[in-house]
Amino acid sequence: MPKKIEELLTMQVKSNAADLHLNVGLPPMLRMHGGLTKVDNEPLTPEDTANYMKAITSREHQEELQKIGGTDFGFAFKDLARFRVSVFKERGSVAMALRLIPYQFLRFDQIGLEEKTMRYLLTRPRGLILVVGPTGSGKTTTLATMVDWINENLDRHIITVEDPIEYYHGHKRSIVTQRELGVDVPTFEEALRRGLRQDPDVFLVGEMRDLDTIEAAITAAETGHIVFATLHTTGAPRTVDRIVNVFPVAQQEQIRVMLSVSILAIVSQVLLKRVDKPGRVAAFEVMLATTSIQNLIRERKTYRIVSEIQTGGKMGMVTLDSFLMNLFREGKINFEDVLTYAYDPTSAKAELAAEGLIDESMLSMQTEGVTDVKLDRDKNG
Repeated sequence: MPKKIEELLTMQVKSNAADLHLNVGLPPMLRMHGGLTKVDNEPLTPEDTANYMKAITSREHQEELQKIGGTDFGFAFKDLARFRVSVFKERGSVAMALRLIPYQFLRFDQIGLEEKTMRYLLTRPRGLILVVGPTGSGKTTTLATMVDWINENLDRHIITVEDPIEYYHGHKRSIVTQRELGVDVPTFEEALRRGLRQDPDVFLVGEMRDLDTIEAAITAAETGHIVFATLHTTGAPRTVDRIVNVFPVAQQEQIRVMLSVSILAIVSQVLLKRVDKPGRVAAFEVMLATTSIQNLIRERKTYRIVSEIQTGGKMGMVTLDSFLMNLFREGKINFEDVLTYAYDPTSAKAELAAEGLIDESMLSMQTEGVTDVKLDRDKNG
C-alpha cells in the first residue's frame, strides 16, 4: 500500500529534500543533494497519483488541470514548511513535482554572498536588481534573503508579485504586500502598473517573462523604486542581451539606454553538489553597475562586462570563474564542475595548475566544447 501524502511530505521535510516526484510506474522519488532517491520500492498507479493530487489541490486548480493539462500553486503543510506544487498530465495520468520551501530564511553568509556588498545594494534609493540562473539554481532563496534583510532592517513598503507565492514574509520593520498571479492579480504587468499607486518602495517580480513585464519593471526602477526580478539566463552579458533582444529592433537602442540607467546589479548563480559533505553550494557572479559598465550596455559592448567585473573586486564584484575556483580551493566542489561552469575553463585550468592544485590527469581533461554544452543547457533551462 502506498504511503499517504502526509507521510511523504513529512519525510521530505525531515530529510530536507529539495523536491518530491510522484509519477505513475515509479515509487515516490526525493531529490536530495542533486540526486534522486527512491522512497520505497512499490510503483505508483494512476489511481495513487490521482488521489495524491486530490488530497492537496483545490477545485479551481483541479479544473485548470483538466482544462489545460497542468496547474501550479503553493500550499502550507502544517507548521513545517511550504511547498510549490506543479501538477501535470503525462501519458494520460496525473504526475506531480513538489518543491520544498523552508519557513526559515537564510542569511547572506549562509548562501555565499558578501553582506557588505548586498547591504550597499539594498539601501540604494532605486534601481533594478536581477537574480539570474538556470531552473533550480536557488534564485528564489536568494531573493527571499534579500527581501527578508530589507524587512528586518529598513522601513519600506515591499510589494511582491509571485506565481505562486513561495516564501511567506511577515511584517517586521517593513510592510510586505504579497500578491499571487491568478489569485490576487491577473498579470505581472498589471500588478506593477497598479502597484505604482500603492505607495511602494520595493517591488519583487517573480520572473520577467515578456516584453510588457520587462518594460514595466525597468520603468518602475527608473521612477524611484528598487525592483527585484529573475531571468533564466547565466551571466551578466547574456542577461543584458536577452532583455534587449526581447524588444523589436526599433526599440532596442531606447531599452539599452533605459537599462543602463536603471540597472543596479546582476547576481548570477548556479547550484553545485558538494564533495566535502552532503548538500549543495551556490557559485555566484556579482556585477555592480559602475559608470563604465553602464557605458558598455549603452554602446552594445556587453562582451567586455566580464573583464570589468574582474577588475571590480574591491567594490564587491566577482566573476563566476573566480568564485568556482575558490570553491575548488576550499575543497567544496570537484574540478569537473569548475570546467563545466566556467566561462573560460582553459584559463581556470592553467591558474589552478600554476598553484599546484591539480595533477596530470586533471590537466589532460578536455575543456574543448564544454562551454557550448553549458550554453545549450542554459538555453534549455
